[in-house]
Amino acid sequence: MKNLNTGTVEVKRDILWRVYLSYIAVVIVCLLIFARAFYIQQFQGNYWRSMSDSLHQKIEETDADRGTIYSEDGQMLSTSIPQFDVYIDFAADGLRQKSGKRFRENVDSLSYCLADLFKDKSKAEYKRMLQQGYRDKDRYFLLRKKTSFREYQQLRTFPLVRQGRNKSGFIAEVKSIRLNPYQLLAYRTIGLDRENAQKVGLEQTYDTLLKGTTGKRLVRYIAGGVSVPVDNDYEVEPENGRDIITTLDVHIQEITENALMKMMVENEAEHGCAIVMEVKTGKVKAIANLGKRTDGSYWEDFNYALTPTEPGSTFKLATMLSLLEDKKVSLNTMVNLNGGTWQVAGRTVYDSENHGLGMVTTKHAFEESSNVGMAKLAVNAYASTPSQFVNHLRKLGLDSVTGIDLTGERRPVVYRPGSKYWSNTTLPWMAFGYNLAITPMHTAMLYNAVANNGKMLRPYLLSGIRQDGILIKETAPVVAKEKICSDATLHQLIECLKGVCIEGTGKTLFKGSAYQVAGKTGTALVANGARGYADHIYQSSFAGFFPADNPQYTCVVIIKNKPFAKKFYGAAVAGPVFKEIADRLYTMFVRQSKDVQYASISRNDSIGYHYAGMYKEMKSLIASLGINHKDSAREDAVIGRIKKENGFAVMDGYKTSEKQMPQLAGLGLKDAVYVCENIGLKVNAKGRGKVTAQSITAGQQVARGQVINIQLN
Repeated sequence: MKNLNTGTVEVKRDILWRVYLSYIAVVIVCLLIFARAFYIQQFQGNYWRSMSDSLHQKIEETDADRGTIYSEDGQMLSTSIPQFDVYIDFAADGLRQKSGKRFRENVDSLSYCLADLFKDKSKAEYKRMLQQGYRDKDRYFLLRKKTSFREYQQLRTFPLVRQGRNKSGFIAEVKSIRLNPYQLLAYRTIGLDRENAQKVGLEQTYDTLLKGTTGKRLVRYIAGGVSVPVDNDYEVEPENGRDIITTLDVHIQEITENALMKMMVENEAEHGCAIVMEVKTGKVKAIANLGKRTDGSYWEDFNYALTPTEPGSTFKLATMLSLLEDKKVSLNTMVNLNGGTWQVAGRTVYDSENHGLGMVTTKHAFEESSNVGMAKLAVNAYASTPSQFVNHLRKLGLDSVTGIDLTGERRPVVYRPGSKYWSNTTLPWMAFGYNLAITPMHTAMLYNAVANNGKMLRPYLLSGIRQDGILIKETAPVVAKEKICSDATLHQLIECLKGVCIEGTGKTLFKGSAYQVAGKTGTALVANGARGYADHIYQSSFAGFFPADNPQYTCVVIIKNKPFAKKFYGAAVAGPVFKEIADRLYTMFVRQSKDVQYASISRNDSIGYHYAGMYKEMKSLIASLGINHKDSAREDAVIGRIKKENGFAVMDGYKTSEKQMPQLAGLGLKDAVYVCENIGLKVNAKGRGKVTAQSITAGQQVARGQVINIQLN
């Protein structure tokens, strides 16, 4: 029995020993697996991930080149330029052949060229960086992001890179960025094309035209997720976007923007807008929107031209149209202004100026911008039938959007009798531009209709569409309403608007002017959120057209002033902006369009001159104008100059050198940049016009990549 028990114990001990041994073996194997996994992940991870990526293929979309936005006078307002992210595949077969002989032979010269081009690292730093990438066999080594087209073109000529992607491993990812060359000019109207945010302005409205049609291609992904095309048979070329031509005119836009900016800064205003519209077509030639930023500067931050506000006294034109068209009054109808105050339905109507007038004609009440006069006339005419007055506003389109081709236009607010917002004071306050909200574009549309013999045109910004340089569509004016009122009413309205600028609130603005203006001032007290009207914030406005006898342009200016502004009347704030715009446009376009008789000159012109430019262009211009001149320039001249000597035109020219700084004085920006970049200089320019000063003196030795600052007049 004892032997039997002893044998059983021995068997159990033998089994346990085998189990323990197996367990230890399993643990050791698991540890080896974990160790191997850790080694692969930490030390060979990049290699195996790149191998995985290289086996991954799919069809991806390729973006088309986005179209360009042009002004009607041919200037680029928004365009796409390429940028390049440059990578190196250090596992490329061409680099690894013959133990990396090609890389070793070119790394020194390549490092020197990279340091000379980008100037962000020394030659030694570039060499160490490249050698480290080569040792790591990095398949997606980032060399430089956001490389410009000019830099990329130079990069392609460098040692190793010029041997092609397969031998050099260099890979360039092309990205397009949107550029607004004029920056502030009509910035909000032109809009923004942003990757991770909503587009605005024309970029949004005409996005489907501008973006084109995406293409497709079969790609293989390498390390880091970069895609490389593998088979052209699978490639579908993208169709580039179309160019759009706007109705905007850069010169008119600049005049409008500058005039508005000047007053905004002077009066420390909160925000403002100015619109210029072509009377006969409804084309918006300029639209400026300026808002004050936290640092006190101004920027095109919001489209105020499409935002409804209480218009104030410029709305009195619509009130007068209703009264005259319904024959409720004539221009000679008398109305008592009560010295500028009037009680109605328990509230008081005030005139903005303390004029002290009593009985006056309706025309005089309009010219003096009397709130009391307009309120009394409206109540007397429409108190029992307010819908008749509101229906006039509806017929004028003041209760609906204008339809301008800009996304985001907000609907106006015009209350109707019977609504919960209508009260006994709604009608009298609407008569002088309160208790309703319309956009500045509505005001421009209304005044333009009066200027256009009663024909109301829809304002628009798209003049045409172009593809591959060929105009494929041209936009025609759209008539919103063939006639807004009778000819008799129209004639009386124009007389009232002229009277404002001759005898009324705008008389000091246009006294002694070479042309006549038909317009209306406006001064509206606006609420400041929960504080109500306690801060005395006024909105100043002026709307009108010119020349009054043959209208060419309609202009509307609206400025919201700061609290307790010392200057806030429409004639004092918005009026000068309107006048500056009108004066410039009349001089530049209207006056020049008239027939001019040129007197003959019997003697030589005594005025001296000195012009500079590209020699070939100047030579061609002089020949086409038939100017007799003496040319002493050498045949290989690049820059030409023409001046008067002893009453005669004398031309000379000289060739530029890559090692010497040329004389830039008198050149335009385009020519100056061309000359400087041809000799490898980088240009920083300030100002506009002609070059007046340069940081590197003419004749001084220069080196490629050197920066020159030039000042224009």
